[in-house]
Amino acid sequence: MENNLVAVSRAFASEDPKRSWFHVAETFFVLALVMAGAALAPYWPLRAVASIVAGLTIVRAFILAHDFHHGAILRKNPIADAIFFVYGLLVLTPPRIWRDSHNYHHANTAKIVGAQIGSFPVMTVEMWKRAPKSKRMMYAAARHPITIAFGYVTIFLLGMCFGSFVKKPKQYWDSGLAIALHAVILGVVTYFFGFQMTLFTVILPLMVACAAGSYLFYAQHNFPGIDIQPRQTWSFQKAAMESSSYMKTGPIMSWFTGHIGLHHIHHLNAVIPFYRLHEAMAAVPEFQVKPQTSLSPSDIAACLRLKLWDPVAKEMVPYPKDAPAPEAS
Repeated sequence: MENNLVAVSRAFASEDPKRSWFHVAETFFVLALVMAGAALAPYWPLRAVASIVAGLTIVRAFILAHDFHHGAILRKNPIADAIFFVYGLLVLTPPRIWRDSHNYHHANTAKIVGAQIGSFPVMTVEMWKRAPKSKRMMYAAARHPITIAFGYVTIFLLGMCFGSFVKKPKQYWDSGLAIALHAVILGVVTYFFGFQMTLFTVILPLMVACAAGSYLFYAQHNFPGIDIQPRQTWSFQKAAMESSSYMKTGPIMSWFTGHIGLHHIHHLNAVIPFYRLHEAMAAVPEFQVKPQTSLSPSDIAACLRLKLWDPVAKEMVPYPKDAPAPEAS
């Protein structure tokens, strides 16, 4: 039955508010601690290490905000709403555009046409061959490793904040607020404490967090074995189970990434709290798929090589070497 696993997953779609608040307090305590180290450690290598750890902790805190916006934890709690609203502004994920684009992404994952909102764009091999030069360049730039590595600027600051605010300033006013707040923080910290403080407490943590977040989002839906479907045959359960990766991570990275490596389960039911994903996987045999990817260098390279969907081979493939010259746009 098509929605059988969706029904099974509902058994795990409830939270323990005390447990949720514990994770919020725990995460922000760790973040405050490592940010203090990034600001106050006596030697710059120690500050750099603390700054990198702060960036990874920002990823975990983002998963909490992500779960809150899905209604998986602390639903309609005004205190949590205030915390995650401010947090979203500080880490360049303003709640309005994030919710709209991410909800669309969940409803359209792995469709050949229509999946690009809130996600990386996908072309078929034939679409690529027919595309004009300008469209090929835009597509290649969007999926380029440099774009992912510098997601702080390319994806979050320019794409999510600036892009949404310019297109719909009234609807996405909080995107404009995030840009303004970020500019003020950069200016104030640099003016009063110097550029090194700005580097270790603002720029480097966000570079690490945004690069990690951008790559996680890329690899969750661009991995060997993914199945991408035409709209006519697309199904929600198939998209969750076959088009969303299980990324195997060790216990440390699992903590930093909020267990989002179990992405197939999250896409099947986004209301399951992040701290119950492993419980769900252990209890349901159908959830126990083999890992499709990991954070090993070889797996990262394998995911980054995947550029186009080949509907004949039914797999993601690199750019074709025999593609005809693009038409001038």
